[in-house]
Amino acid sequence: MENVSIVVHKRDATGTRAAKRLRKSGLIPGVLYGHGKPATHIAVEPNVLRDALGTSAGMHAVLDVKLEGQKRGHKAIIKELALDKVKHTVIHVDLEEVRLDETIETRVAVHFEGESKGVKAGGVLDESIREVTVKGVVTRIPEHLVLDITELDVNGTLKVADLQVPDGLEVLDDPEEVLCSVLPPRKAAEEAVEGEEGVEPVPEAAPAEPELVGRKETGEEA
Repeated sequence: MENVSIVVHKRDATGTRAAKRLRKSGLIPGVLYGHGKPATHIAVEPNVLRDALGTSAGMHAVLDVKLEGQKRGHKAIIKELALDKVKHTVIHVDLEEVRLDETIETRVAVHFEGESKGVKAGGVLDESIREVTVKGVVTRIPEHLVLDITELDVNGTLKVADLQVPDGLEVLDDPEEVLCSVLPPRKAAEEAVEGEEGVEPVPEAAPAEPELVGRKETGEEA
């Protein structure tokens, strides 16, 4: 993991209305919690969060979080982001305080590398799963895991067991779970048609619920 320093503002007002007012002022509401300590409600400047996410570690950077006006920092990870489904902007962030020697469980992305034999032969790559759950020391969590699909042929599959996993990291998903496969051109076309036939008319759009990256309990916004 990459270490990134960020400065955040402490806030007193909580709840959905307060969060909306905060967003209108140009800040992102959030919360810092962990290790049994009372949660601290924070506000983050969008460019600060964007810079933190823009590092090579991405979502898995270790953040040195400093509350404005305080010298002591808090080591934390981004536990969850809530995204606006229409604008795709961050509308809430959860930061979890951690120790650098602490073992955690989290989700990491799977990157499919290379062009498979099957795709070159006219097949279609079907990516079944793009994230897996891993367990490891905070500082050893990678931004993503690599799956080399170069030798994957038509009708072939690659599973969780085929992932390239660094030493000290454990993948918790079923090793036999299929991550991707290459479908023959005809079968891929048939599945596409079946999918179109099963599509129902879209009703009038309701207000979009925020998209979550990570896990979060439902209820009033913090």
